[in-house]
Amino acid sequence: MPRPLAITDDQELLDDLLRIAAAAGVELDVAHAAAQARPHWMRAPLVVVGGDLADDLAATGPPPRQNVVVVTRAADDPDMWRRCVAVGAHTVLELPEAERLLVEEFGDAAEPVTRAGTVLCVVGGKGGAGATVLASSLALTASRGGLRTLLVDADPLGGGVDVLLGQEEAQGARWPDVVGREGRVSFAALQEALPTFGELTVLSAHRGEPVRIPREAMRVVLDAAQRGCDLIVVDLPRNLGEGEAEALARAAATIVVVPADLRGALAAAQTVTLLRPGTGDLRLVMRAGALDPEVVAASLSVPCVGVLPEVRGLVETLDRGDPPPLRRSPLGRFCAELLDSLLAGSSSPDPADPADRADRADRAERTGRVRRSDRSHRTDQSGRPFTGAGGS
Repeated sequence: MPRPLAITDDQELLDDLLRIAAAAGVELDVAHAAAQARPHWMRAPLVVVGGDLADDLAATGPPPRQNVVVVTRAADDPDMWRRCVAVGAHTVLELPEAERLLVEEFGDAAEPVTRAGTVLCVVGGKGGAGATVLASSLALTASRGGLRTLLVDADPLGGGVDVLLGQEEAQGARWPDVVGREGRVSFAALQEALPTFGELTVLSAHRGEPVRIPREAMRVVLDAAQRGCDLIVVDLPRNLGEGEAEALARAAATIVVVPADLRGALAAAQTVTLLRPGTGDLRLVMRAGALDPEVVAASLSVPCVGVLPEVRGLVETLDRGDPPPLRRSPLGRFCAELLDSLLAGSSSPDPADPADRADRADRAERTGRVRRSDRSHRTDQSGRPFTGAGGS
């Protein structure tokens, strides 16, 4: 694969460029003179022109192309924008202030966007509403339908979504291994580090001391996933911190799971009040109860998109270490139809037909399934580090 091209004879600037490129997991071709750049000019995915050689490069009359930036270590040089126009660059980046932007430029060149991941957030209107079951079921349904999916467990007090999936012994990183990440991470590196089953990748909480998710860590994860996934499902707690708020702000839709009873409606009213300023599209999924779902939805001024089917023996199924039963079940059909509705008009490919999903339903479930005779023994996260490049 062609590498980004750096054109500079300034050794200090070149050292900076090589360091920044390494942070993005990228190797550079280097031209120490404008004439040396010609063989690489049109082939390189990104051209970084040092301010020291911008005039020399313009004098060679390079053909117009996209993805050219001018980089300088000289602050507030009014002549630099003239040089930017002369070489056909789209911006001037001043170091060190613009280092993060340059990391992003290098990263985009090395890992072109292949997907346009849609973020869906799921949150319980009250405790025990079933939000984690719904989030997991949506992620499983999407992945079995051929969508590359990331399931993000953002509730540090939820016990770990990997347990609900029957995969708490699966090797891979959990949130404590991720919270210190900054800068850019490729989705390939993220997927390599996390437990992955077919098209489903899972980032779970763990069962040690609770870890709050910083905004920057959530941003790194979601940036990578939106470049490399079709769908990201985030299971949110009702008490939002900065990291959870970052996910909420990116959501194409936020689903609030609400029991259709008095306490459920009252608790959901408070939850909706907290969520509404941070997200653009709220929807309700109701749990059957004493109240009419449409009456509850009207009282909350949030549209209801369906009533979650009750699953007989669900608790026993989960306690056996099996994931939510979706194959040819009302829950599976509900999730397939809900995804079709929520993803309609998005840039993600359409999920497979619900009947097709049902035919393939248990394949991912069987892949890598860990059967346990003693569920009282739980292993902790492996701590396997990211193998791809990223920030410090």
